[in-house]
Amino acid sequence: MSQGTLYIVSAPSGAGKTSLLKALIQAEKGIQVSVSHTTRPMRPGERNGVDYWFTNESEFRRMVEAGAFIEHAQVFGYLYGTSENAVRELLRSDIDVVLEIDWQGARQVRLRFPEAISVFILPPTRQALRQRLNNRGQDSDEVIDRRMREARNEMEHFSEYDFLVFNDQFEQALAELRALIVSQRLREPVQSRRMEGQLKDLLA
Repeated sequence: MSQGTLYIVSAPSGAGKTSLLKALIQAEKGIQVSVSHTTRPMRPGERNGVDYWFTNESEFRRMVEAGAFIEHAQVFGYLYGTSENAVRELLRSDIDVVLEIDWQGARQVRLRFPEAISVFILPPTRQALRQRLNNRGQDSDEVIDRRMREARNEMEHFSEYDFLVFNDQFEQALAELRALIVSQRLREPVQSRRMEGQLKDLLA
């Protein structure tokens, strides 16, 4: 039976991860980003069940105790988690699933899904990262300074990942992500499951 591939994608805040993944989903069929649960407030333009499942802290902690998450972490004072049932259901449906999580969550997921493919997205320079955070117009200088400190801590874990993508030129970074997805789909174990009928016919 054919099964999708699980991808872990991490990056420091401001590296362009979310924009790249949105473009990737539009460009490639059969892949989608898992919708995480979070306790942080909804931002303008976000939709419940599309960007995140927005929940309160007591409900989130109830789900943690029930073992509902394959990973969960606290980031900038808010809780984030990924539903195991939702991920496994998508994979069984032959859909590639992207987990947009930090390095802490990535470590937890690898324990449950050792076959997962991990990608770390990096900015070209620290100056470029700060400029992108400034251009958002969402945070104070104090918050940006804190995000820069967190970014350095996040980037220290790049060597734990299978692939590195530097987001200097957006289109180039997107092309590299697309190439990665296509190459994984062409691997023998994946392709032979997906094209089982045609292979049987060829070898009849």
